[in-house]
Amino acid sequence: MPTNKPIRIGTRNSALAMWQARHIAGLLEANGFATEIVDIVTTGDKILDRSLSKIGSKGVFTEELETMLRNGEIDIAQHSAKDLPSRLASDLPLIAFTKREAAHDVVLSLNPEFRLASNAAVVGTSSTRRRAMLSKNFPQHSLVEMRGNLQTRLEKLKNGDCEAMILAYAGVHRMGMESYIVEHLDIDSFTPAVGQGSVAIQCSTNLALDLQQQIRQICNDHSTEACILAERHLLAQLDGGCSVPVYGHAKHGKQGMVLIAGVLGLRGEIELKSTGTGNESIGLGSKVADDLIAQGAQELLKEIRKQLAS
Repeated sequence: MPTNKPIRIGTRNSALAMWQARHIAGLLEANGFATEIVDIVTTGDKILDRSLSKIGSKGVFTEELETMLRNGEIDIAQHSAKDLPSRLASDLPLIAFTKREAAHDVVLSLNPEFRLASNAAVVGTSSTRRRAMLSKNFPQHSLVEMRGNLQTRLEKLKNGDCEAMILAYAGVHRMGMESYIVEHLDIDSFTPAVGQGSVAIQCSTNLALDLQQQIRQICNDHSTEACILAERHLLAQLDGGCSVPVYGHAKHGKQGMVLIAGVLGLRGEIELKSTGTGNESIGLGSKVADDLIAQGAQELLKEIRKQLAS
């Protein structure tokens, strides 16, 4: 049964993160819980003059919230599932994944005629995965770093820092920026990051088990969870993260779940790919990861990390 004490929801303070926190709050309040949103600025939000791969921490968007969970300052933390490190501490479990938004990437531009297949242009992105995919498939473009929240990036586009930029559809949709979309990218050929499109809820094992179970029952989408657990297990086996060019996306098909995954060189000069099907998340993630490892994925990622650190 709901308690009188509000559930304190920890979140980053960007507009998108606050939207996600309010979404979680709405789900809980519709089921009789009181909520309180506690917003903070994370390391990844403070350091905008360097790419994520140069900051050096795997938890740049999560570490402070995890500390607050351990200290009992918040009851749950909400994260974009794609921002989570591939491995989490055992005392800070993920208890729910919200129903996944469409997970593909989109191209935004002030020019409605712009397409990635067009002539050379300046394209903005802060993702090593997207940079590698662009270099491989659309090498005519010049790529520029595009850190900051969605509103900041849109202002950079309007100010002429780039002619187009690539973002996740989910965030663009949630922020009401669809009018700037000029191209939807095919999810099978421009495959997104692990976890893209869903909000993950994390708690401390100190939180009462019955409350954990109630929050999970209200917020978790089992179909989405099965897919993201397969993706996250793949990422953990590869020891990947959001700062390296790894992609992975699972969806439900007629034969069970289908997981598409791969690793690219930083300039798209090499791509290792694998696809697997299965009905069990961990087994599917392991099968696809093992195939990529057999192709040399771990050696490629080791070399990529060297290049990023130099």
